[in-house]
Parts: sequence; C-alpha cells; structure tokens
Amino acid sequence: MIIKVLLTIIFLAVMVGVGIYSRKQAGSVDGFVLGGRSVGPWLTAFAYGTSYFSAVVFVGYAGQFGWKYGMSATWIGIGNALIGSLLAWIVLGKRTKLMTQHIESRTMPDFFGTRYESQSLRVVASVIAFVFLIPYTAGVYKGISTLFEMGFGIPYEYCVIGMAAFTAVYVIFGGYKATAMNDFIQGVIMLFGIITVIAAVLSAQGGFSEAVSKLAAMPADNNPAENGSFASWLGPDPWNLLGVVILTSLGTWGLPQMVGKFYSITDESAIRRGTIISTIFAIIVAGGCYFLGGFGRLFGMPPLLPNGRLDFDSIVPSMLVTLPDVLIALVVLLVLSASMSTLASLVLTSSSTMTLDLIYRDKKSLPGEVEEGSIDDIVSEKVERRKVVVMRVLIVFFIVISLMIALNPPTFIAQLMGISWGALAGAFLAPFMLGLYWRGVTTSAVWACFIWGVGLTVVNMLVGNPINPINCGAIAMIGGFPIVWLVSLCTPKMSRTRVEKMFDCYQK
Repeated sequence: MIIKVLLTIIFLAVMVGVGIYSRKQAGSVDGFVLGGRSVGPWLTAFAYGTSYFSAVVFVGYAGQFGWKYGMSATWIGIGNALIGSLLAWIVLGKRTKLMTQHIESRTMPDFFGTRYESQSLRVVASVIAFVFLIPYTAGVYKGISTLFEMGFGIPYEYCVIGMAAFTAVYVIFGGYKATAMNDFIQGVIMLFGIITVIAAVLSAQGGFSEAVSKLAAMPADNNPAENGSFASWLGPDPWNLLGVVILTSLGTWGLPQMVGKFYSITDESAIRRGTIISTIFAIIVAGGCYFLGGFGRLFGMPPLLPNGRLDFDSIVPSMLVTLPDVLIALVVLLVLSASMSTLASLVLTSSSTMTLDLIYRDKKSLPGEVEEGSIDDIVSEKVERRKVVVMRVLIVFFIVISLMIALNPPTFIAQLMGISWGALAGAFLAPFMLGLYWRGVTTSAVWACFIWGVGLTVVNMLVGNPINPINCGAIAMIGGFPIVWLVSLCTPKMSRTRVEKMFDCYQK
C-alpha cells in the first residue's frame, strides 16, 4: 500500500506541477486552447493516443468485448491503430491543419460556422459537442474509479471526486500545453504498463500457449456444444465485432477532442512524424488492451448486477486483483494516466467550444477580405483574457455535471461511450471530412447530418435501445456520408468565390 500511495502521489504532483509550469503560455485563447499552434509531433501524437485510449478502453471495452469475442477482440485494437490513428492522420491531418489555420478556426463548431457560413450551425454544433461529451466523460470517471477502488480500497465516490479535482487543476492552470506535456508523460507510463501487465497476466495462466488452450476449451455462450470460438481469429460473432471496430476506429475522425489535435501541430513535416508515432502507440496500447481482455473468461464469472446481468466493468479489475502490489500500483498508474489525459482533453474541448462558439461568437473574415469591425479590430487583450477566464469556469461546470452522472451511472461504460461517440461522430464526421475535400457540400447537407446523427442516437436510446448502442453509433457514422452527398446534390450551393478562397490554402 505504501508503494501504491507513494507512486500515485508522485504522479499527481508531477501532473499539477506541469500545469503550473505551463500557466504563462495559457494567458491567451490560442495559448489556452491550441498551445499557440506550435505543439511538436511527439507531444501531438501522444496527446492524440492518450486522448483516444482511457479507462473506457482498458476497463469497459476490453472487459466487455474481450468477454464476448475472446481473442478476436484484438481486431478492435488493430482497427483502432490502422483506421483510428494511421488513416485518420493521413486523411485528416494535413488538410485540417491547413484549412483551420487559414480560416482561423479554433474549434470544430467554429469550423462548421465559418466553412458553411452559418452561425446557427456553429451554435448547434457547440451544444451537441457539450451535451454528448458528458456521457463519455462519465464513462471515463466510472472506469478509472472502479479500478482505483480495487487497488486502494477507497470508496468509489471519493475516487471519482479526487480524479476530477486533480484533472481540473492542471487543465485550468496550463490549458492545452500542460495537457499535451502531461499526455506525453502519461503515454510513456501506458506503453510500459500495458506490456508489463500482459506479461504478468499470461504468466499467471501458465504462459501464452497454455492460456490460449484454456480459452479454446471453453464452450460458446449460444452453443455449449461448440468449443474453440473464443480462441479463433474471428470469434463467435464477427458481424457485431465489425460494428465495434467501426465505432471505435472511424469514430475518432468526427470527435472534436481528437480532431482538435491537428489544429495545434506545428507544420506538415511534424504531421508526417506524428502519423508514425501515433500508429505505433495505438498498436501497443489498444492492441494490448483488447488482447488482454480476450482472456477475461479464464478468471471466472463476473458478479451479477441487481438486474441479473453480468457486470462487464468488473472483468478487468478481477483479472488484476491477484497481481503483486507493485504491479497493481503500475496498473493504477496506467489507468490513471490513460483516464486523466482523456478527461483533460474532454473538459478543455467542452469549455472552449461553449466559450468561443456559444458565449463569444466572433464573426471572422477570410484572408484577403476586408470587413469593417472585423475581429482583428475589435478584440482586445482584455477580452481575450476574459474568454480564458470563462473557459476555466466552464471547465468546473462541465466536470460537476459529469460527476453527477458518474456517481450514478445509468449503464455500462461501453454503452455510455457508444451513445456519446455515435451522436458526435454521426453528426460531425461526414460534413467535417467532406468539407475538407469537396467544395460541393452545402449548408443544408450539414443540417441534415446533424439531425441524422443526433436523432438516430437519441431515438434509439428513448425507445430502449432496440439497436445496440454500439451498432447504432456505427450506423450513424457510415450513414452520414450518403446523407451529406445526396442532400448536397439537391440543395442550393454556397458562394463559389468564398468557397474557393477557403480552398486556397491547399494551393500554396
């Protein structure tokens, strides 16, 4: 216990120290939200990866999908690395950096408002982002606190409140730069931790070959006479497995807290290096998490919830509880690192979106346009400081709301994330990605996609989830592309001159 407490205290002290160290760079809006658009490839790649993978993955997804699909759950981690990291950086990285800098966009709702010439789109997008990042944040709290309770014996409620407080401190002090620096430290811990934990868990089962043999001998849930599916390449349910791969891999392309990392990176060469770093990080961390979760059945049945269903969120903690204290301390730091980095990204994204896109909606002109009363003329240093103060206040507000949900979570971690990612990426992915490449996207098409993504997710939830939230999220994301394309063909086009000015950034 002394080892666990000391390591945790040192870790938290370093996180807060980085926040205090970075406070001078967080005095302006660009500094607080984007780190001055000068964050290098290593910090950006690790910030992307640590924001991607949190306790939601390590505890919620690895446990639930490892139980359902066995070793084939590893495909989810591979998909996260190849689609959610490698392809995301290749397809979105450069074009996002160039266009958002060209049109002076600081947030995803700001991009929608400027790219599609609609302040209403900007406002609605900010509300969608704020509302649907809350269940994801609650899921992160639940995952980290469940494991923390296992490692320290501290009541769940105290764990949730403590983690929220420490995350708030370093984000409020240092903004994005502090978050990125801490993400790098946390990412190193995650890399070392996941490799060590996998080795320890497999060793406890007699090694890799013995663990696979035990898994292969287990009968399938839907056919007790059938053995071996949990140790097979595609597992017992490949189609639903595909839905999880789509949701968790393609979903990052439409999440404000993920895409925002491309806004702040220094230049195109940094994007190339960041692509490689981020992909390697994802292969080790995501692949390792789901690979580990695939052996969850070897550690016995999880406890039942009051409604009689299996408590999937307890599977990974039950795998780790028998490890030596030093390794449990490492696990706690691993999940603490993964979760605090994600929490920091979520609260910073939410507060900046609400401040810049709802409370202060500055109308911007494109480069080369002269507009009386433009932002360059009217925004003073005093107003910039006021915006930063408002963002810091909203960070506290967002954390309090998320805490209220986390203290009484309505469902499993995986379902909380499915609702959040489904609505956000279902609404944002298609119009954001196509808006970077296709001049023909119309404002009406963006509205249609917003209605589609949020509407499908909310209606499915209200009628009792007849479609599994995971599969519903995947449908929302994929369905957004034909909706944007078809509506754009049938609705009035935007001003060709203004659209061409936006796309000028790709000609330089």
